[in-house]
Amino acid sequence: MATPQQPKFLGRISLTERNFLAAALRTETVGGVLLLIAAIVALVMANTPLNGLYESVREFHFGPESLHLHLSVADWAKDGLLTVFFFVAGAELKRELVAGELRDPKAAALPVIAAFCGMVAPAVVYVTLSASGGGSLVGWAVPTATDIAFALAVLAVIGTSLPAALRAFLLTLAVVDDLGAILIIAIFFTTDISFVALGCSAAGLALFWFLHRKGVRGWYVYVPLAVVIWAFMHASGVHATVAGVAMGLLLRCTVRAGEERSPAERIEHAVRPVSAGVAVPLFALFAAGVSVSGGALGDVFTKPEPLGVVLGLFLGKIIGVFGGSWLAVRFTKATLNEELAWADLFAVASLAGIGFTVSLLIGDLAFPDDPALADEVKAAVLIGSLISAVVAGVLLKFRNDKYKKLYEAENLDEDWSGVPDVYEKDDPEYHFRMAEILEARAAEHRRLAEVTSRSSRKDDGPA
Repeated sequence: MATPQQPKFLGRISLTERNFLAAALRTETVGGVLLLIAAIVALVMANTPLNGLYESVREFHFGPESLHLHLSVADWAKDGLLTVFFFVAGAELKRELVAGELRDPKAAALPVIAAFCGMVAPAVVYVTLSASGGGSLVGWAVPTATDIAFALAVLAVIGTSLPAALRAFLLTLAVVDDLGAILIIAIFFTTDISFVALGCSAAGLALFWFLHRKGVRGWYVYVPLAVVIWAFMHASGVHATVAGVAMGLLLRCTVRAGEERSPAERIEHAVRPVSAGVAVPLFALFAAGVSVSGGALGDVFTKPEPLGVVLGLFLGKIIGVFGGSWLAVRFTKATLNEELAWADLFAVASLAGIGFTVSLLIGDLAFPDDPALADEVKAAVLIGSLISAVVAGVLLKFRNDKYKKLYEAENLDEDWSGVPDVYEKDDPEYHFRMAEILEARAAEHRRLAEVTSRSSRKDDGPA
């Protein structure tokens, strides 16, 4: 049994974080199902007589040429719609660092180490296979990402009641992966930079920060400003999605007097459905349409680049996430939550090999001059993600009875207080919240008593 001073790996998260996690993951789960449907539709259209229509729509160009925005539909989805996704990722990262599970360096160390190793190991697997086979090394970053929406869609399909601690761990992996992807895109996939356009985008970000800090509200202010910031970032040569991340990171995550929620939490709550339900599925619709004929599938398993992506996502993620977690616990004072086993973490590490959205994006960026290889790498992303999903689903199903018991225990509320009973025993936050509830009830009783008293006085007055 761990002493009170020992950190607990995959331990119970706080009540506030649990409630936020539940709300966020509900949206992401619905978005993940839509993402899955969009990917299937794209694959069907790309591999049937509808391919001609699909390609003509995907390659249709529109937008002002003078602003360097005469882009194809696929590029608008990649550079425009994914900016919304990265805006949410930036806001989520900021909230995690300021008010979430990453605010305490000691508590954050273990999942961050696991996530970091879960990015390094797939890159090492890719580089090893590609170098040994004489392939290109530029796609090393393709298998490094975890797609939280797709992972949650898999959980929804197989019907597993994954405990909150494992879901939080998976979300932390995805948040750190998103940060890594942002840095990779900004550093390694930036073309010739226009410092004038980049300066204009930075000035727009400064204005965004100033208005936000001054409490200016209204979508009609920020949406046009965000479009201008994005357009200048796109023209600068830095990938346009970086603008979304930057704006997300500028949001305030602290709560001021009179506020129930911080602006970051409020805005993220409003924009997340647009990201998960519209932006990401539409991106998948125009990015996942690749040939899956026998010859194409054969190339995936014989060419070094796509094979490196497949094994990077599947084996690399398992080695990195599971191995990094085990080493972090082994060489620190942390202990694994006694309600869980290392087999549970192995299954989640398999689930982390689903790298759909960001992997497809980086695949496009890595091979811009070789469309055939880019399509093979995309097919490899789909296959690697599918293998990871199937293996994780099988492993999680073996433990599903245990998960159901943990889930029921986590949500049991026998006194109908609105707070699960497990938090009533040892969580100080529960007692603080109950004190607030009791005070609110007492205030309501006093108000009703005063209303009743005034009514009685009126009834007893002169006719």
